[in-house]
Amino acid sequence: MNFTGGRRDTQAVLQFRCSAGWTSGIHGEFIYLSAFNIFLSITAVFGNTLILVALRKVTSLHPPSKLLFRCLATTDICVGLITEPLNIVYSMSLTHGQWKLCRYAYASFFIVSYTLSSVSLLTISAISVDRLLALLLGLRYRQVVTLRRTYVIVAIFWVMSAIVSIFFLLNPLIPTWYGYLIIPSCLVTSIASYTKIFLKLRHRQTQVQRHVQQEQPGQPVPLNIDQYRKAVSSALWVQCTLVVCYLPYAILRASVSYSKTFPSSVFLIGVAATLIFFNSSLNPILYCWKISEVKQAVKETIREALCCLSS
Repeated sequence: MNFTGGRRDTQAVLQFRCSAGWTSGIHGEFIYLSAFNIFLSITAVFGNTLILVALRKVTSLHPPSKLLFRCLATTDICVGLITEPLNIVYSMSLTHGQWKLCRYAYASFFIVSYTLSSVSLLTISAISVDRLLALLLGLRYRQVVTLRRTYVIVAIFWVMSAIVSIFFLLNPLIPTWYGYLIIPSCLVTSIASYTKIFLKLRHRQTQVQRHVQQEQPGQPVPLNIDQYRKAVSSALWVQCTLVVCYLPYAILRASVSYSKTFPSSVFLIGVAATLIFFNSSLNPILYCWKISEVKQAVKETIREALCCLSS
């Protein structure tokens, strides 16, 4: 990040992001974006609350796998409840020149959004590893991947992400370099896991076609392959959707220099950030589309809620 005079401290970032020149000439566009973010906030909270309630009724998912999806839905709810309202407050205070409120709103927005984005990315990668272990370990999977261990991993994700995000108040470069480290690591982990899964499934399919599949002592017990393929497909769709929603923002932040910002580039950054928020509203749709048990549980939950309201 390049700032006038070479300052890279937190106050320099806040003063730059909360200045009249940051949104000069595009106040109207930011108001429209804020209105759309209000809609996304409502849909993210409503949709992911339904998913959390529905997941309690789903019995086909292994409890650790269910916990990872719960964690992902929780981050999406927090996006709707906290991140998007903070972003709206930041945009409105910036538009109306309320600089003190603007600085507080942006600092809070950055910390919360960075924490939730980091947890989401780590959880998505953990889901890909979980699917790989289910294929490789067979019956040992339930002994190795336990609910207690998964709780520990999820807790580490939250604590680590929150601590790094809070370091923004001391030095904004710390979360920046953390992102440079964690994002490629998570992407490589996910790509490697799914590649291994597809190669393994292809190898098993070849064995079945040639009628040479033989079980020997010590080999993993085969899974229900059809059910497993559906689980992998749903996880992969969620992973790809997250990447598609986050990629434009990452490209813009890497290509736009802070010392040479223009109203058009600032507006594009706002649109790209809104696309990230859209991911939280889109995930419940993906769960219902790709996981039939979740879809059925959501329908039952809605029917129960309507019955309670009508009685």
